Amino acid sequence: QVQLVESGGGLVQAGGSLRLSCAASGSISSANLLGWYRQAPGKQRELVAFITSGGRTNYADFVKGRFAISRDNAKNTVYLQMNTLKPEDTAVYLCLISWAYGNYWGQGTQVTVSS
Repeated sequence: QVQLVESGGGLVQAGGSLRLSCAASGSISSANLLGWYRQAPGKQRELVAFITSGGRTNYADFVKGRFAISRDNAKNTVYLQMNTLKPEDTAVYLCLISWAYGNYWGQGTQVTVSS
């Protein structure tokens, strides 16, 4: 059973930055897709960004130019660098890693952006 552990969330002022990490207990080098989602209170979970096994990245329009997803296969970790944060970015951020044998979610990390 693969476990994913997110970290790096917290409270930050608008305009600030945070870097989220998602550490996997298994190797991510064989993962097909690694992604970050977020869910704000009373809202549906939404895709923020993903990176494929080939390194292709994709971002939701609302984070383009501000967030960057990356992966470190040696550390089995996927990152989300978040810059120029806005109050509307406040949410629980969760990582999803997809392998051929299944999809796994982390427990989430809270990001709160104050105005």
